[in-house]
Amino acid sequence: MLITIAYAGAPATDLGFLLHKHPDRVHAFDLPVGTAHVFYPEATPEGCTAALLLEVDPIELVRSKRFRGDSGMLAHYVNDRPYVSGSMLAVALQSVFRTAMTGRCDARPELAAAELELEISVGTIPVRGDDDLVARLFVPLGWAIDEEVSPLDTDHPEWGPSPYRTLTLRGHSRLADALRQLYVLLPVLDDAKHYWVADAEVDKLMRAGEGWLAAHPERELISRRYLAHQRSYVEDAASRLDALDGSTAHDDDAASDADTESRPRPLNQQRAEAVLAALREVGATSVGDIGCGPGALLARLAVDPAIRRIVGTDLSSAALVRAADRLGLAERSDAERSRIQLLTSSVTYQDDRIAGLDALVLMEVVEHVETDRLDALERSVFAFARPGAVIVTTPNAEYNVHYPGLRADGFRHPDHRFEWTRAEFAAWAQEAARRYGYTVEFRAVGDVDPAHGSPTQLALFRREAP
Repeated sequence: MLITIAYAGAPATDLGFLLHKHPDRVHAFDLPVGTAHVFYPEATPEGCTAALLLEVDPIELVRSKRFRGDSGMLAHYVNDRPYVSGSMLAVALQSVFRTAMTGRCDARPELAAAELELEISVGTIPVRGDDDLVARLFVPLGWAIDEEVSPLDTDHPEWGPSPYRTLTLRGHSRLADALRQLYVLLPVLDDAKHYWVADAEVDKLMRAGEGWLAAHPERELISRRYLAHQRSYVEDAASRLDALDGSTAHDDDAASDADTESRPRPLNQQRAEAVLAALREVGATSVGDIGCGPGALLARLAVDPAIRRIVGTDLSSAALVRAADRLGLAERSDAERSRIQLLTSSVTYQDDRIAGLDALVLMEVVEHVETDRLDALERSVFAFARPGAVIVTTPNAEYNVHYPGLRADGFRHPDHRFEWTRAEFAAWAQEAARRYGYTVEFRAVGDVDPAHGSPTQLALFRREAP
């Protein structure tokens, strides 16, 4: 598997700074997918080409438990995985050029931020789909493409073309953007991944697709294939991409499943979407997620370019470590890392690090606080931090009758200190709003039962003008 990146700037060898790989050396990396080599076939001031070569041991693929497959099936032994530029090459690309993909280059920051004239060639790409699939994926991103289709058998041209192509892309792009697009689209072209897809893949897709995927005309196809057609993950990605561009359209393939419209989205997705909608409504550009946990909401905030400052707080340092990993903070540029802060803090403590933000979010947090500490919560949020808006979501205790596993007096989570009815939540929120100079309105989240309301209730507080 081979990919080359050519740059003809002045001096062209600055490509080595951007990729963080010196042109005068051959670099080797042991990866879970094989051994990757980076070298420069050309490195002059007039032209520079970097090459990534990935060697995969087909025997090790069969032996390793890392690469899913039934070892009793012939297809596990006889396949094209070690020889084609698909998901294994994408993993190598991300592993070897991790820093370059973030757009970080301390030695040449202005070059990392600039659109460069690039030529990228990838050999032996399996393309599963229509003849125009490559164009549909790359042309909307501004690339001019050359495709060379390999015959199925050179001795038998009557057998027609094979699914394998050599692809050359030419265009102007930030190097980081080009690498992230390849990372996503190589496995999309193949419509196959060599590893198990879990929920973390949605966050990876959002990070790699930041700035280009939401507006891509084939984003539904890209999401489905990248996420290995796992419906819950595809729906999560779709809702997050919809939130970025305000669209709710889905392509015909996604809508063709008989139960797509009737199958309810998970409540946690609906809750996050309701919070994001409220943030957009109040025009928040700086947001604090109080009690952020492992970063599910933070991941959605991070891909919204309208939000320029994000603060996540939690009492659990372990949760913050998981949030940092979910957000890929170690892989982000200095600018991105300065945009996102993770802080150890409590919602009942007055913390000047969250003061003055446009909005604070307490998503499924208040019910974890002892009732005798609610006054302290109100003072720290509404009086001390005093944001322009506060969004609070909490379970609706009346809806618990729809959860047969709960006892009549039980809570949805063992750490809940209470769960409010709609009237109790409204009474608390209205009194807090009156006391601290806010207005409040209430919204239902999830399916609404005529007698018991919705499973989650949301209060949107807005600070009144002085």
